[in-house]
Amino acid sequence: MHRILFTAYLTLLLGFNGYGQKRAIIDSLLLVLPQMKEDTSKVNLLKKLSFMYSEVNTDEGIKYGKQSLALAEQLAWKPGISKASNNIAMNYFIRADYKRSLEFYFKALKINEELANKNGMAINLSQIGVVYYRQQNYTKALDYYFKGNVIFEQLGDKNGIANNLGNMGLVYMDEGDSDKAVEFLLKTIAAYKELNDIESIGVYTGNLGNAYMQQKKYHAAMACFVKARHIADSIGNMKSAAYNIQNAGKIYLLQKVNLAKANRLFDTAVSIFKSLGMLYDVQEGYSSIYEVNKLSGNYKAALEAHEQYLLYKDSVFNKENTEKITRLEVTAEYEKVQLADSLKNAEAKKQAAAKLRRQRNYTYASIGGVLLLLGFSFFIIKERRKSDRLLLNILPAEVANELKQKGESDAKLFDDVTVLFTDFVGFTTVSEKLTPKQLVDELHTCFTTFDGIMAKHKIEKIKTVGDAYLAVSGLPLANEHHAENVINAAIEIRNFMLARKQELGDIGFNIRIGIHSGNVVAGIVGVKKFAYDIWGDTVNTAARMEQKSEAGKINISQTTYELVKGKFTFTYRGEIEAKNKGMMKMYFLENNIVSPVTRPHL
Repeated sequence: MHRILFTAYLTLLLGFNGYGQKRAIIDSLLLVLPQMKEDTSKVNLLKKLSFMYSEVNTDEGIKYGKQSLALAEQLAWKPGISKASNNIAMNYFIRADYKRSLEFYFKALKINEELANKNGMAINLSQIGVVYYRQQNYTKALDYYFKGNVIFEQLGDKNGIANNLGNMGLVYMDEGDSDKAVEFLLKTIAAYKELNDIESIGVYTGNLGNAYMQQKKYHAAMACFVKARHIADSIGNMKSAAYNIQNAGKIYLLQKVNLAKANRLFDTAVSIFKSLGMLYDVQEGYSSIYEVNKLSGNYKAALEAHEQYLLYKDSVFNKENTEKITRLEVTAEYEKVQLADSLKNAEAKKQAAAKLRRQRNYTYASIGGVLLLLGFSFFIIKERRKSDRLLLNILPAEVANELKQKGESDAKLFDDVTVLFTDFVGFTTVSEKLTPKQLVDELHTCFTTFDGIMAKHKIEKIKTVGDAYLAVSGLPLANEHHAENVINAAIEIRNFMLARKQELGDIGFNIRIGIHSGNVVAGIVGVKKFAYDIWGDTVNTAARMEQKSEAGKINISQTTYELVKGKFTFTYRGEIEAKNKGMMKMYFLENNIVSPVTRPHL
């Protein structure tokens, strides 16, 4: 599924297409820059450069933004300080440095408050909401969207109100609060109808369909996708039409009905994505075609779809290298023109001609080298990707990269993590009722679902041992929401297993879950069949939490409780004796429901 944060005040688009065009405008601004006086006009030109560089080179965007800010502060020109800070924040946002992005957005907000610039304040509040949203801090994101909307309402800014309503709807969708998501998306559509903004009506009608899909209201969801597609067709937005066609296919796939129609819809979406050169979406389309054919029992078509999926993964790699060649050519051409224009005498021209020849030869050699690399890559890329996928399947990406670069990976201490243990209750009893194949298939289904839940909540799966499952949040990259992420994942695991048990009856497994927070040591063990593992008292305590849990329950320690209290509902169990740990305070998580998040469309 695809989504867009439809906020006009954090636009990252430059208003034109093509790397060469961007470079041309940037170069024209750079030519003017040395002639500028140290006044507000130069502040604005530097600010413009900061903005133009945001998609080309964020390092340069930040550099010129800070020059603009320094000059504005020297001139004590507050509007310039605010706008320069805003552009610096945008560049940091694009490079995903959200801490620095917030620093400069808050600086811009403070200046706008001093200027009593309500429009600027509302925009900054909305931008801050977007940054918090990207950090998955949904509470703060909603808080700043609401604050921004209060001012937009005072100003009567209907566009601002509509944008923030839409963003709030998407936050609620990611939180799993589909009821609130539907409420706010309906308000958003109504706001855009008042503005007669047909394109935005189509976008949010599709997003509303995804919210209904969260609620499993498939009929309502399908109606939204059909309507959104008609709108997209009417304005010639092929990309949006393709997403809605694809989402309609996924409705049939989720319900496991009309699979032939689902397959046709996926085929149509893939054809459009191909025509638009959207290779990543072609990949996703073939993945859906694979799933629907596998479900239909058409294994030959499923295999063909899987092969196409792999082929387009390779095509994406080749496309990225082709774009590098294009950029190399464009950059060389601009350097050549710029150098020729700067020559003032014959001797300089002679020297420059030699330099240009060397540049041209270097450029051609570089292009030839890249082409040669591409040709060679054609033969080795599949095998390399297989080995990389295998390595990433058993190691976290950061550890795998360290292993490839250094040939080894150092064990590390991680202070703030949360460990999750799960175990199936009465595993032996249930397994005796299943054939070996049925048992393996059921474990595969359960653990594959768990893996998907872990990935969604940014949790690192460590291993399975028999019917036990071990995972941890907060490593190898620190995550301040480690405890909250694990709790949300545990809720989804529990809900999945309860539904699975209801479906399968006495041949379904009951699960118990234990959670504890603290520090662990993590690293690679072994030299053959090596594995990434974690050790320490935190791991042992999490295991005790699982052992002292009950079927269908999530049992957490006092330490974890202190990190998440107020965010979830718990029942205090008192002090319970744990093996080798003595008496420990434990809490059962109550029936908090987290619905699976379905990503909204573009």
